[in-house]
Amino acid sequence: MTGVAEVIPIKKRPDSLTRLKASARKLFVERGYHATRPQDIARDAGLGHGTFYLHYPDKRACFLAFVDDARQELNAFLAHARTENMLEERIAATLNALYEYSDAHPGVLRAALTDKMVIDAEGAQATPFLVSWAEEWANLVRDAAEKGETCKSYNPDIIGHAIAGALHQTGCEASRGQLCRKQMVDNLTRFLTKALKAN
Repeated sequence: MTGVAEVIPIKKRPDSLTRLKASARKLFVERGYHATRPQDIARDAGLGHGTFYLHYPDKRACFLAFVDDARQELNAFLAHARTENMLEERIAATLNALYEYSDAHPGVLRAALTDKMVIDAEGAQATPFLVSWAEEWANLVRDAAEKGETCKSYNPDIIGHAIAGALHQTGCEASRGQLCRKQMVDNLTRFLTKALKAN
């Protein structure tokens, strides 16, 4: 007997937050925001209902965490597109990155793009995914204008929202299997490049 407490190795289980995030992602994608309840997320994660509230004050906070994770993942896919020099190449690379992300994470963008009225229902404003996406496009337009590639009279914020909205709608149609991916990228790249070109 040495007087030193014996350390008994404990078999590690996946962290409860990690499990909750995985289950929330799965259920938000499968069922949508409205049909997913905190107790469903906890049950799917193999955890008690109370564990959910140790990590999130409510479903809305859990959903916003899901959206934030999706934003970060998408940004990693978009990193290469930002290195392209020519406007047309940046647009094409951005569109391809968006569709590659959608292929790698089926249903995540659709779920994350839930209308902001859903997540603002409790009165606390949050930045919806679609708005963040519009800001990315606005930055692309702003950068291209500084280089003389786009019309300088455009308001980048307005154009950014217009592009994000158009792409969201096009993506919805594509998910129904009605549109060919290559045709979408080619057509949207040509359309946006021509619309944005400086006079």
